[in-house]
Formats: sequence, C-alpha cells, structure tokens
Amino acid sequence: MQTGEDRTQLEATGFACHSDPHTDVCVANKPVRIDTHALTVYVAHDQTTSHGERKVQPYARKEDKYAMKFVSPVQLFHGNVTPPACHYTHDVPAVVFSSGGYTGNLFHAFNEVIIPLFITCRHFRSHLRIIVTDFKPQFVGKYNRILSHLSQYEVINPAANGRVHCFPGAVIGLKYHGNLAFNSTEIPGGYTMLDFKQFLRESYNLKTKNVQEFKELVLILVSRQKSRMFLNEDEMRMLNSCSVMVGAHGAGLTNAVFLPAGAVMVQVVPLGLDWASTTYFGRPSHDMGVQYLEYKIEPEESSLSNLYGQDHPVIVDPATVFSKGYSAAKAVYIDGQNLTINIERFKQTLVEVIRLLGHPTLLN
Repeated sequence: MQTGEDRTQLEATGFACHSDPHTDVCVANKPVRIDTHALTVYVAHDQTTSHGERKVQPYARKEDKYAMKFVSPVQLFHGNVTPPACHYTHDVPAVVFSSGGYTGNLFHAFNEVIIPLFITCRHFRSHLRIIVTDFKPQFVGKYNRILSHLSQYEVINPAANGRVHCFPGAVIGLKYHGNLAFNSTEIPGGYTMLDFKQFLRESYNLKTKNVQEFKELVLILVSRQKSRMFLNEDEMRMLNSCSVMVGAHGAGLTNAVFLPAGAVMVQVVPLGLDWASTTYFGRPSHDMGVQYLEYKIEPEESSLSNLYGQDHPVIVDPATVFSKGYSAAKAVYIDGQNLTINIERFKQTLVEVIRLLGHPTLLN
C-alpha cells in the first residue's frame, strides 16, 4: 500500500504515513498499542528513534471540511515515547477508520469507506481486527456482511471498549483511489473493481455473474425516495437478477455494484448535473463491467422550468448558479428539482438498451 519514499521509510523505521488531498493513512509494521478510549496510537520504538506525533482523521474525504466535522481525530505517537500497559493482546494487525462523515448516504458509504476498506484490507485475508471510530450501530449493522468477510473478528467499538489493545501492526486510515475507483497498481494483490464485485457476490451469496445467464430482459427502476437507502439482502438478489437498472442521478445508482457483468445502467441526468453524473457514475461504470447510457433531460422535463421560466440562467446557464458555491447549486439542482420524463423520447433510450443486451426480437 505504501510506495516510493513512504515504502522506504516503512522498511527503515517500521512506521510511515502517506498524505494526499483526500486522505491520510499511517502504517506500522511493528508493535502498536491503541488506547481506544483516548483514540491514541503508540508505535513501538527503540532508543535511537526520535519522538514524533501527528493526528489523523481516518475518513477519505479530508478536503470536505463539513464532513470532517463528524470525524474524530486519532492521535499517533511514535519514536521515543512511553506507551500504556496492555489490557488486551491480539495476534493480528488492526485497521482503524471512522464511520462518521457522510456514511448515512449509500454513495458516500461505498465511496469513502467500503471500497477504501477493501483496497486497504483485502490482502490481509480476514486476519485483522477492525476498529471503528465514531461508531454508528446503523452503519455497522447495514454493512455487517462486508465487514465480517474482511475480518473474521468482531468489530471493536471504542465507545463500548475503551481499553488499551496491543497489536503486531496497524493501519490508521483508508486508502482512497477516487470516486468508486481502483488503481490496481497501488493495491497489494492488484485488486480491481471486478474483484470487489466478486467479493460482494460472495458476501451476499449472489448467484448471477454475467447478464448472458438471463433468458429474459428484467428492468429495475430506482426511485428517488429510496435513493439513499441500502437495499436489504432480498432486494440485492433482485438487483443481481436484473439486466437493466434505471434511475435519476443520486446515491441509489451506487447499487450498480450489485449488477451482473454486461448489465446496463441508465442514468437520468437532471439539469445542471452533467459533471456530477459523469464523474460519480458514468466513468466508474466501465470498471464495474456495466454498460452505461445517459438520458439527459430537456428543460421542459424539469420542474425548474415551471419555477424559473425557460430563459432563466438556472435553465440556460447552470454554471452561473454553481459559481455561487456548491450549497447554492445543491439547493436548486439536487434538492429543488423534480423530473417528468417524456416517455416517447425515453423510448429511444430503451431501444438502445435492448440493442446493447442483444434482444433484437423485442424491437419487433
């Protein structure tokens, strides 16, 4: 996981930290003691190592100041320091991350925790202990199957187990590669998004791997009301049995990770959300092995046209709204916009879906 100077430092001292615009990750391949009550990590030392300390907020969105308000810092001491005595001794390393931030949102849960956790932990082959700071029972409950397949041990909740735990090594923070992204050259084992999807199939006992296994075309519509909800196991099996998933831009499209290879995701792109639609779901879909189509709405299909009028800058020049800041744009295009799809126009997209899936007889 560490590269370049970070790798050299880790090999030389047994401890190294990597920082980028999105996240901080510290790795120790020597004994550590973690006081879960104080959220403090002590890295083993020798007398020749000078004292050092730093704070890490273990959530992969450090550029977002609002999100990081909900992420508690972890204090790290390394070098010539005196650690507290151990209450518990473990024979596997620890991985520490926060379930704060935006983890109540499906997209952010996968983007900033679940996928970075897989990138960081999969090569341990479940031989690790997970410590979740800012512990949210709802988060841990929702993603328990994923967590239990990454670690064979029960998750440690610092709020309920505020003692000193000793480990042979630790990772504090999670490696982030971009929106729903994997850079296999920087991952031990070279894992890709397709490996992650296979991991999800194993975790949730999903049967279908490729859309060619289907005899019929099955379409699922992701409603906006449920776009920020994590689907239960039965609904995930339903997704895994679908050829097509259709939904407006939003967190619900993250469910594409459960679609079989070769399935089609159709993203309905509201006014003003072209960049976000492409960045968060359009580009990542290729690495998921999912075929991707967009249906970009016309102004008359947006409720904003009735509210502002066809010639208003909100309609004809969204950039002027975004220039006022994300909060202003979010209020208009995400929170304040509803869609009324032109069914006749949308049929053209469905025709393309049928062609992509190789069902030409449905066009007759």
